[in-house]
Amino acid sequence: MLTRQTAVAGFFYPEDPTTLSDTVASFLEQARTSRAAFPADSFPKAIIAPHAGYPYSGPIAATVYGLLQGARARIRRVVLLGPAHRVYLRAMAFPSVDAFASPLANVPLDKASIARALELEYAQVSDEAHAEEHCLEVQLPFLQTVLDEFALVPFVVGDCPPSAVAAVLESLWGGEGTLIVVSSDLSHYLPYDQAQDTDRVTSQAIEARSSRLLGDEACGAHAINGLMLVAERYGLEVRTLDVRNSGDTAGDRSSVVGYGAYALS
Repeated sequence: MLTRQTAVAGFFYPEDPTTLSDTVASFLEQARTSRAAFPADSFPKAIIAPHAGYPYSGPIAATVYGLLQGARARIRRVVLLGPAHRVYLRAMAFPSVDAFASPLANVPLDKASIARALELEYAQVSDEAHAEEHCLEVQLPFLQTVLDEFALVPFVVGDCPPSAVAAVLESLWGGEGTLIVVSSDLSHYLPYDQAQDTDRVTSQAIEARSSRLLGDEACGAHAINGLMLVAERYGLEVRTLDVRNSGDTAGDRSSVVGYGAYALS
């Protein structure tokens, strides 16, 4: 079995399984009040979560992952997409491997779903695009904590049209057993007050299901824009659960990165 090995374990998040489990559980416990912002007895069809090192963005990610714990036995497939940070792409890149490694356990890929997605325009195979990419990897321990066993459909999104991303998402949409996860941070390296203002406007655009976000508003803009096209078609409502930045969590305020957590249902 070919496995994509971890690239940022021990750097973005703990490599030791026990420490990692305890860290994620602590974030989820602190974020448990976010459940009150979501309708009872329901869970999101899609979420947007940040992907920085856990001390920076983990508390924000936990606010949306906490909503999924009631769906533990229902979700069996996770479509996970985010921006290509390491390799320039004018496409969406899927891996050729059979599983993604995580300190908590390897996660199998849904190879049949990937094969179907690869028939669409702008979809291609690139293991290089995944090898050092952190944005998908950091989501796995959260998913493994709030869900039972699931299969993964991971791809990184380069500079390609929102309509192409939307076509892939629609092909993978499925029923309640499929969760869509977009990995994205918000603004980058602005002063604290300016970042707050910028991220507030970006959050309003996401709530309005805008498909015209720019890269300086969210590094995962291409992925988010594609998701918003599908959200518009299905009439999904977007709820903002948390918007903070690294100046609020684990960094100074002279130059911060913004993080947002959003649920779509």
